[in-house]
Amino acid sequence: MRFILPSRLRTKGVVGMNMRNLSFVAENNPRHLYSLVDDKLKTKKLAEEAGIAAPRLLGVVRVHKHVGQLAPFLKGQGGFVVKPAKGSGGKGILVITGRDGDRFVKSSGGVINENDLHRHVANTLSGLFSLGGNPDVAMLEEVVEFADVFDGFTYQGVPDIRIIVYKGYPVMSMARLSTAASDGKANLHQGAVGVGIDIGSGNALLAVQHSLPVQEHPDTGRKLSDLSIPGWLECLRLASRCYEMTGLGYLGVDLVLDARRGPLLLELNARPGLAIQMANGQGLLPRLALVNSLEKPHDSAEDRVEYSLGHFARV
Repeated sequence: MRFILPSRLRTKGVVGMNMRNLSFVAENNPRHLYSLVDDKLKTKKLAEEAGIAAPRLLGVVRVHKHVGQLAPFLKGQGGFVVKPAKGSGGKGILVITGRDGDRFVKSSGGVINENDLHRHVANTLSGLFSLGGNPDVAMLEEVVEFADVFDGFTYQGVPDIRIIVYKGYPVMSMARLSTAASDGKANLHQGAVGVGIDIGSGNALLAVQHSLPVQEHPDTGRKLSDLSIPGWLECLRLASRCYEMTGLGYLGVDLVLDARRGPLLLELNARPGLAIQMANGQGLLPRLALVNSLEKPHDSAEDRVEYSLGHFARV
């Protein structure tokens, strides 16, 4: 394993955890607004009010006595997603893509029965997957029919796009691609692949898995440098609009690409991870500093995106 000295990371503009927390999160994200993104149900309602497209909410399980009513409620629903409203790091998200008789087929290809589903939702309500282990609610969402642009770039799961938005400006992005190791989830800590995406073009830059460079998807063999995100300008504009929607100045915006509806807001993060810098081969600091240096920030999402395209593109 090769170690890099902290001084060298600083010269490359790499933002570390302490700098992120003290200089960017604490300075730009008022504490009282955290619940708007830490609670995915609140985020869903905010997006609806702001006219920002998101996966459709099928229902919410709030109390244990309703767990037994899941099967009749979901009758005729081939696929669905169970998501803890206050979960983090992808924990507790259960993606069902089909049925096998009375059983449910997961995105990873595994099969669970009705009792397994009830147990998972009951654990969600008990706070097994929530921040701090506090009692939670279980959201039931529609399954995204992801765009065929990701064929071969992902394995048994829905890929997503993470965009770091600073004071409303999209500054860095990556695609997170599910793998067998991540159990079909687009979470880097669980083994998904992160592919840096050029802000200027929507094209792939570098790729990492478990913090190590990779050239091909580990399960499909697809060359990761061939990835290009369609409708990239629309993705950036949607991400930028989340600044006004939440009032948070340092934000991780997670999008999915639906084959029919285009970019959809999946969730938001007030403390987005820093592995995105490895996937881009660049540190965040120069880009954040450039936004800070603006004498007159742009008012509209369209103007902020235009600025980002002109200043953060890889030439």
